[in-house]
Amino acid sequence: MTTLEPLDWIDSLLFDDRPYEDLTTEGLGIGAQPGRVTAALKAPGVVAGAGIAAALLRRAGAWVEVLREDGALVEADEPILRAEGAAAALHAVYKTAQCVMEYAGGVAARTRLMVERAQAVRPAVQVAGTRKHWPGGKRIALAGLAAGGGIVHRLGLSDSILVFDQHRVFCGDFPAAFARLKARSPERKAAVEAASPEEGLAFVRMGADIVQCERFTPAALAEFIPAARALNPALVVSAAGGVKGANAADYARAGADILVTSWPYWAEPQDVKMAFSRLEGGR
Repeated sequence: MTTLEPLDWIDSLLFDDRPYEDLTTEGLGIGAQPGRVTAALKAPGVVAGAGIAAALLRRAGAWVEVLREDGALVEADEPILRAEGAAAALHAVYKTAQCVMEYAGGVAARTRLMVERAQAVRPAVQVAGTRKHWPGGKRIALAGLAAGGGIVHRLGLSDSILVFDQHRVFCGDFPAAFARLKARSPERKAAVEAASPEEGLAFVRMGADIVQCERFTPAALAEFIPAARALNPALVVSAAGGVKGANAADYARAGADILVTSWPYWAEPQDVKMAFSRLEGGR
């Protein structure tokens, strides 16, 4: 996933770690010394967050070369990014860039594991990351998700329609409200979350384009899908709630089109080494 990182967000990340001067670098009097920092994973893994890290380094004034793009599988100590600039610029940003790549890399590794397990039994199934990432970390979490082969379930409330029970509790006449919803957004598919197969079939009869099956067992999902597709052959079925690496293959085998999950977001970060060297002359 290639994105244009907003400068205000990049600046906020930089400001968070360096709100004033860098006491150590300035105190040592080394700020103007040219140097290089090279990023590499400490163990084999998936590159993720390199684009964001590069944007951070460039914003701090460094020259940057991305050697391996997000999604690449790399060996330990294989360089993935290189930056050159004044020591003051490198020290102002390298730790933030490192953390971005570590957290995104952990998400990418978990996503890839889940994708591989699910697609081994059903190649067309998609692993979709939810909105349930850590607050403020959406861009980093989604960078990891994309690098691992996942897709975005919902970018936010404005990009898709998904009716939850928390919506239906306010609807006195839900079928009428749902008909109004579909009429108001004729170019978008309407998804409804169902807590049981019976509820899911009722939503299909109402005209739902997507049924999100919340905490169905794989067995219940496998029974629901043929019955639902008999009513609407074009129906998209997603499995959600407790879907993770350990059961991804079971839900894929049951026939789900999409595995909706937040499991990749809570991965252990990948270790990224940031190796420094002094340059004579510099760029």
